[in-house]
Amino acid sequence: MRIRVPGDKSLTQRALILASLAEGESRLSGLLFGGDAASTAGALRMLGAGIGPLPADGGEIRVEGLGLRGFREPEEALDLGNSGTGARLLLGALAGSDVRATLTGDASLRRRPMARVTEPLSLMGAGMAFLEEAGRLPLEVRGACPLSPLEWHSPVASAQVKSALLLAGLTGSAFVILHEPRRSRDHTERLFTQVGASVLSHPAQGGWQVELRDPPQRIEPLDFRVPGDPSSAAFFAALAAGGGARKGLVVEGVGLNPTRTAFLDVLRRMGAEVGTEVEDPEAAEPVGTVRVSPSPLTGVSVGGDEVPGLIDEVPLVAVLATRAEGATRITGARELRHKESDRIAALVENLRALGAEVEELDDGLVVQGSAGPLSGRVSTRGDHRIAMAFGVLGALPGNDVAVDDPDAADVSFPGFWALLRSVTRQERA
Repeated sequence: MRIRVPGDKSLTQRALILASLAEGESRLSGLLFGGDAASTAGALRMLGAGIGPLPADGGEIRVEGLGLRGFREPEEALDLGNSGTGARLLLGALAGSDVRATLTGDASLRRRPMARVTEPLSLMGAGMAFLEEAGRLPLEVRGACPLSPLEWHSPVASAQVKSALLLAGLTGSAFVILHEPRRSRDHTERLFTQVGASVLSHPAQGGWQVELRDPPQRIEPLDFRVPGDPSSAAFFAALAAGGGARKGLVVEGVGLNPTRTAFLDVLRRMGAEVGTEVEDPEAAEPVGTVRVSPSPLTGVSVGGDEVPGLIDEVPLVAVLATRAEGATRITGARELRHKESDRIAALVENLRALGAEVEELDDGLVVQGSAGPLSGRVSTRGDHRIAMAFGVLGALPGNDVAVDDPDAADVSFPGFWALLRSVTRQERA
């Protein structure tokens, strides 16, 4: 069976922000039509960007950019909903602007840490004032231009932190060097190159270094099609690997950026048959096809070096581990405690509720595989990836899993449950 998944959530939000900062009209297609994308687009409209409604079918929209100094002061707080990406990236873009704005979000987003972004932005000269709880939204940003140069050693490999600092350097005309302990997703660097902002990215001092040495005074509009989201495709790759699609699945038009494909490597180590085919290796973002066929799975170890490349897919590794022979050990994933929910705690609690044997670690978990059926009700904690991961587990043969808040999936994958039913219904036919 061949399927397609919605546009990449990370790329959709980055493309909308850069198109808003460009001079001229950008042409974007394949954008995610989901909660996070809508929140970021709405915030950009309040800042003056000419962004029309996001098409549900991924069709083309045109965005009239404001230029790097074009943001206007919003009349109301910018509500980013559940979007941590939108909030952190806009903090960076606003830091180098000449406006004052308040950012807020839903209850989940207001619990997520912002100091990892606001601390370096403050050192660059932007004003950051937390309005309720230190380190959490809501907060007021007071932009400044030019900003001061920055060399920052990030304690975590975070594409959101990196992107916020690069955007601040871009809008604030500031030299930025960022050191990461490991390489994180490089979507921002690739899109910067597309709009004419040169970024250097290379190994350095046992980690990874990214440099914006000569920020331009203007950026070019984007002509870009967002590929299918590899993190969304991962749910159906896991379904096929675990035997929920006996004849296998083919996911077409999916992003194959090498900083996003670590989950496929883990599937191969577990024993699944996984193949990929890139359509154009020289494209700004590699796009292609993923083929996955089921095979008996075995437990694996996933450590800190791999986690940045599959940070959103760790819940899938954990639920698949219940169907594998032996133990699966996941470590170096402490960052999961600061996502839309504490995903480590959510996984442990829900897996135990279904009858799985699992040990909670400070930075991960250990899951014992079993052939026995799993059944029960799980709490998503309002987290889209927890909802979908347990939806996949429930669709595997012999399991019976009820998800308390299936609508949580709409943040990143509208239509997930309909596609899951379509695939499993065809399997039973």
